[in-house]
Amino acid sequence: MIDLRLSESRKAIDALAAQKARVNTAIELLTNTLKAGGTVFTCGNGGSAAEALHLAEELTGRYKINRAALRAISLCADPTALTCIANDFGFEQVFARQLEALGRAGDLLVVFSTSGKSPNLLRVLEVAKRLNISTLGLLGRDGGPALAHFTHALVIDGVDSAAIQEAHQMIMHILCEACEHFSAPVR
Repeated sequence: MIDLRLSESRKAIDALAAQKARVNTAIELLTNTLKAGGTVFTCGNGGSAAEALHLAEELTGRYKINRAALRAISLCADPTALTCIANDFGFEQVFARQLEALGRAGDLLVVFSTSGKSPNLLRVLEVAKRLNISTLGLLGRDGGPALAHFTHALVIDGVDSAAIQEAHQMIMHILCEACEHFSAPVR
């Protein structure tokens, strides 16, 4: 079991290592959004929701250094909004309604998904396109139907969701580290 887990993780990280140019493009998309005063919105389901929350808190709080707070909101974070929207409009609208209310042109939506198939993610991508919000996908397997809707996407090939999420976490930490290079330190 341990050897299998390590092997699957290695495959996912190797798939990430082969995409350095694409990771650099993701860094540029994120940092350019923040430098221009845009907001980074994040979302995902299940373990991917945890990653979406993690990215937003690292940007608003800190990653490694004390620095100015960066504009980020996780659309997974407010249980009252999630349950209200799910109750009144359906679960497929939980992220779309929030982005429709809060997002503006020049913002960035970062979507975490191992399959790229969830209806609520497809709906939020439709809203992002309508509002002229750039989109960054951290996806798995073949990217699923969502892949075609992103401004830029990183796809970690493989069938093991845990390993895909581990690679996504590494990407997320790389993105956070890049953001700290342009932010002014706070003492």
